This record gives sequence, C-alpha cells and structure tokens, in this order.
Amino acid sequence: MPTTIQYDIRDIALADKGKRRTEWAFHSMPVLASIRKRFIATKPLAGVRIAACLHVTTETANLMITLRDGGASVVLCASNPLSTQDDVAATLVRDQGIPVYAIKGENNEVYYSHIAAALDHKPQITMDDGADLVTTLHTKGQEVIGEVLGGTEETTTGVIRLRSMAKQGVLRYPIIAVNDALTKHFFDNRYGTGQSTIDGILRSTNVLLAGMNFVVAGYGWCGRGVAMRARGAGANVIVTEIDPIKAIEALMDGFRVMPMTKAAEIADIVVTVTGNKSVVDREHFDRFKDGVILCNSGHFNVEINVEALERAALNHRTVREFVEEYTMKDGRRIYLLAEGRLINLAAAEGHPASVMDMSFANQALSVEYMVKNHGALEKKVYSVPEAIDREVARLKLEAMGVEIDRLTAEQEQYLASWSEGT
Repeated sequence: MPTTIQYDIRDIALADKGKRRTEWAFHSMPVLASIRKRFIATKPLAGVRIAACLHVTTETANLMITLRDGGASVVLCASNPLSTQDDVAATLVRDQGIPVYAIKGENNEVYYSHIAAALDHKPQITMDDGADLVTTLHTKGQEVIGEVLGGTEETTTGVIRLRSMAKQGVLRYPIIAVNDALTKHFFDNRYGTGQSTIDGILRSTNVLLAGMNFVVAGYGWCGRGVAMRARGAGANVIVTEIDPIKAIEALMDGFRVMPMTKAAEIADIVVTVTGNKSVVDREHFDRFKDGVILCNSGHFNVEINVEALERAALNHRTVREFVEEYTMKDGRRIYLLAEGRLINLAAAEGHPASVMDMSFANQALSVEYMVKNHGALEKKVYSVPEAIDREVARLKLEAMGVEIDRLTAEQEQYLASWSEGT
C-alpha cells in the first residue's frame, strides 16, 4: 500500500474490523463482483480521476475498490456527518490505498473541509449522494471545474437539486441520475430504506412497534418501503402526503391517510421521507403527545425543524445513544433520533449489501458510460441508459439463479405490428 496518501479518518487501527465487514458485504454483491472482474481485465477507467462524496459504508468500499480496479484514481469523502463507518474508512486507507476523508460525527466545518480535500484531487468524474460535492464544486471550485467530464448522483434529494441547477442553466457538466434507474429506486429506495429505517429505529430505541401509531411522511418509494415494513412489524401505519395521487395510492394500499396536523395528535412514531424541509414543524410539536419519537430517513436533516424544537423546549438531554429527550413547557417529552439526520445510517448500517449491489452496479456502469460518451452529452441531468438498467437486472437474476422467459420470433413480430386485430 502507498504510504504517502493523504487522508483524515478516526483511527487507522480500526482497519482489521473494517476489512472483515467489507469482505462480508462483498459476498452479497455478485453483480458488482462481475463488473469488477471485467474492469480488472479491461481497465475502462484507466487514468480517470474520480472524487466520490458518498456514505462511507462497506458497500461503498466495494464500489471504490471496483472503480480503482478499473484503472481510476479514486478519493472518497462522506456525504453525511453521521453516516461514516469509521472501520471502513480505515480499511480503505490501509488495505486499499484509497484516500478517505470521513469521520463519523464530524461537524459541518470538518464535513466541508473533507469535501474540499476531495476536490483537491482535481476530479474528472464526480460521484455524489445529495449533491453537496457538485454544489461546492460549482461555487468554490471554479479553478478545477473545467476538467470535469461528468458525474453521477445517487439519491432523490441530490437529483432534485441538480435538476434545479440544470433548469437555471448553471450546471457545468452532464450528470447521470442513478436514482432514476428502475433497479435503484424500485429496490434500494423501497426495500433498502424500508428495512434499514426500521433497523435504525429499533437499534436506537428498542421499542416494540406492534400496536403503535406509526406515521410516515411521504409516500414515494422510500415511504412505501417504510410503511410496508412498519405494517409487517404490527404497527398501525398512517401516511401523510401533499400529492393526491400518492395519497390515494397509500389509501388503496390499506393505510390511513391524513394531514400531519391530525396525525401528530395520535402519533407514537413519526418518520419523515419527503426530501423537503420543515415537514415536522412548530405547529406539530405543540400537538404531539407525551413520549412521541421523531426521526428522519431523508438525506438532509431539514425535514424535522430541529431549531424550532430546541426553541420550544425547556431543556433536552441524551437518554440513549442517538436519542435526545426534549422536555416541553407543559411537561411533554419529545424524543428525537440521530439529531434528525438519516436514522438508517446514523444508528444502523444502512441498506443491506444485496440491494446496494444493484445501486452501485448502476454507479459503476454509469461512470464507464460517462467516460466513453461525455463528449456527446449536454450539461443536464440524464437518466441511467435503459441498457444499463436492464443489464443490472439481468446480472442480478443470473446471480440469484433465476431464469425468465424470452419472446419468440412470432411474439416479437406481433408486438412490432399493428395490422393483426380481433
């Protein structure tokens, strides 16, 4: 391993643990493994500099190793102050020679200094989860932005920000929205977020969900997953929404639907997964009953108005790891998990490796596509090419030992024609 690489992590001595856990995750990532095998042989990313701003987890580690084995020069920083797994950061530095700038619990100043360190790598490709790297590059990295060929974005919140930049004409290079891949949001957002959010709640609180009124704010793919898993644990699930189509879908899926102001009065647990800010605000704090638990599984810590909660409370204290108790003026207690940051990565380990296998396969193949095709792309946000999406699904089915049917020549001709009717 090179001894001269720069990095900023908690403790290099954690590397042994991180190495074991990263290897464990790789066993559940057969699609990425097949891509890595091809990358080793063909080196499609030879000489390409990549700066990645992602959650530093075991799954991310395997993606970084895959890109490095494809010939890329990779540097990694955290995309959230609480999502880093310190042992994983250590093994990437010690065992893989990959520069990492990430410490679990880092403050905002350190967080952005780590992003700046990643940008010092003078990336030609950016990989983002939430768009903090891209927005920082656009505002403070003008001296290197001209070298960027393109980028990828992992999550819903980041895609929203980047599409806004493209609409305003300020986006300086093309970006592929990995989140838009069907093999990403159908599975990662629904099954990954669903399971890992419940996991984070249970690890931090050890409460029994059965019989509780469990409020899910937002019924996108993440909200669907959380609601599904909460119902499976025996909770009485209530959905709040602003979109009438999603609201009626939640209703027909068997969930109660109501405004947050009404749900707040009966809620035992509230989970926000909207991607918007102040979804839980002062008016709701005044309505919550004693002992309510609040948490967020959206990317940024803006969905619960923590500042308003602090102003409304008489005092607060830490009662368990990742659990803050806020005592209101009338004696009611409100419990906030993980500072309002994403509970599934702050208090748990994030999505299972088997579902991140598809998401990060999309990332790897999208980077390869961007390197090959950036010259033909405009400065806007693109969806993952359908061919990549289908290839990821095919490889996943193959790895699971599942076979599917194929169209016959007759069926293909029928689908391509219009003359044959009743």
